[in-house]
Amino acid sequence: MDIIQESKKYALAEIEKFGLPSLVHFEISEKKAIELAEKLGADKEIVQIGVYLMDLKLGQAASENRVAEHVKMSVDAAAEFLQKFELDEFSKTKILNCVEAHHGKVPFECLEAEICANADCYRFIHPKGFFLFLTILGKRNPIFLECLKSAEEKMDEKYAILSLDICKQELEEYYVTLKKYIKDAKNF
Repeated sequence: MDIIQESKKYALAEIEKFGLPSLVHFEISEKKAIELAEKLGADKEIVQIGVYLMDLKLGQAASENRVAEHVKMSVDAAAEFLQKFELDEFSKTKILNCVEAHHGKVPFECLEAEICANADCYRFIHPKGFFLFLTILGKRNPIFLECLKSAEEKMDEKYAILSLDICKQELEEYYVTLKKYIKDAKNF
């Protein structure tokens, strides 16, 4: 069994079942995580598994009105999933740190976890991810200014998590521009 393929398959099955995260958001973080792993010389396998598993239980948590618990739920599910594979404890620990630390509330114990967390930020700061999120919010809530406020809060949360200089440099212009557009939209 190929652990990378199996972890991606597991994540996609959860997305199909619960609808979250969106496939586009999943693909944004996947693409960026792989790119960063290659550029920064991190363990690409650990990064891929980590990025696939980091929001594993987001959809289920949302369906149960437990979104705040999705990280713990994802860590628990990932730990159980990893038992199926012959991985050394060091690798398991790194993968679980990728999942647990992707919201910036737990310290990064490895470069791979930092990469996963930074790749996750692209979902809400890069224009493609930001506009998709705004669209998703609009389907849930017809009040535009409330959606805009929620999207801005999520963007600010993710901007505060950015820790890699390469990501800060790449996303800074988008962040500043989107903040200006949000301000203009609120004041029109």
